[in-house]
Amino acid sequence: NKPVYKLLGGQVHERLRAYTYIYPRPGDTKDVYHDPDLAAERSAEYLSQGFTALKFDPAGPYSAFDGRQLSLEALDLCERFAKSLREAVGMKADLLFGTHGQMTAAGAIRLAKRLEPYDPLWLEEPVPPDAPEEMAKVARATSIPVATGERLTTKYDFARLLRAGAAAILQMNLGRVGGILEAKKIAAMAEVDHVQIAPHLYCGPIVGAANIQIATCSPNFLILESIETWGGFHTEILKSPIRFEEGHVIPSTAPGLGVELNEDVARANPYTGDMLHLEMTQHPVQ
Repeated sequence: NKPVYKLLGGQVHERLRAYTYIYPRPGDTKDVYHDPDLAAERSAEYLSQGFTALKFDPAGPYSAFDGRQLSLEALDLCERFAKSLREAVGMKADLLFGTHGQMTAAGAIRLAKRLEPYDPLWLEEPVPPDAPEEMAKVARATSIPVATGERLTTKYDFARLLRAGAAAILQMNLGRVGGILEAKKIAAMAEVDHVQIAPHLYCGPIVGAANIQIATCSPNFLILESIETWGGFHTEILKSPIRFEEGHVIPSTAPGLGVELNEDVARANPYTGDMLHLEMTQHPVQ
């Protein structure tokens, strides 16, 4: 009859600062992932919902053949995104620059130099995740904190990152690293090196709830990934919704994960697609 965080050292944080991707909306006539003006306009909406951090990912597709050098056009678009968003949010929100390992270390350093004037909170997974020593080259060459970890699967992977000095922020995904206890071990390893955690989320509210448990009991927690304000279908599929207030998630005091799946809603909405998530292309990207 206790929440998981009570069993893993107790509650450290009463509120968890959250961020969201800048998402497309029905009726958009432009692609918010590729139009910096629309992204800047949408950022104002998220600020009005209380968010103080926004993530965006304009660097283009990633492939089985990465890392690579981004084209001049892609570099320019990335810089225009950072500039437009910084002008739109001012000092009211952090900017989180997302990538998916598209670049070589040299290419990521070129991009980072363009982004530094806009002071992002992080540069995410700038090189493929199998090369922490290369990622460390990026970390040493830029003032932007490097964040990574969404595609890693074991505490041993994260130990390599820490030994290499490759990241300031670890983004383990609890649906991929072996669950809550393994994630707690990763968080504890990071704490020893004064590295922070920002649990990653590309799943739904069940993994989201597990992330909340780890974040609540971890002294080195930085920020939590949310899917907007956990409204809509993510409210319907839980018997009690995740509590979101003024840009923060409020940890539940309910037992276990703090949420309960509404299985009737789940059965009524079977997944009929054939994609698991973002999928890397199987041909080189120029």
